[in-house]
Amino acid sequence: MLAAATTIAALLIANPSNTDADRIAANGGFLIGNAHRCGLDTDRVVRAGQLVRELIAAATADSKDEDAANQRFAQFFIVSAVPEEGKTKVVASCKVVASELTKLEQRQLELVGTSGDIKSATPRFRLEDGE
Repeated sequence: MLAAATTIAALLIANPSNTDADRIAANGGFLIGNAHRCGLDTDRVVRAGQLVRELIAAATADSKDEDAANQRFAQFFIVSAVPEEGKTKVVASCKVVASELTKLEQRQLELVGTSGDIKSATPRFRLEDGE
């Protein structure tokens, strides 16, 4: 547990989250990696990972920032997804991870209806609105 926690702490110190995309990437990588480690349903983990990547894309201004955030996501995913050999105690309990993954899924369902349309009291954005 100590080595995994130390690795995560080192990632956070070496590359602090300066932007929303960085925070989304770090938190998402940690959650999705732990969901994978816990053996949660693969479809759920994949969908959540895709959601995190979409959030990263939405939070970045250009492809360079998006690539950096995706790399950060991958780093946190890898550190969180692979349990340390010989260690029975982990950084995040599977019960908490499952609960947080469910919360993320529920937030997505609140934003997107079953038809895939974004629910909003205001009309959709149109290209000519910003011009």
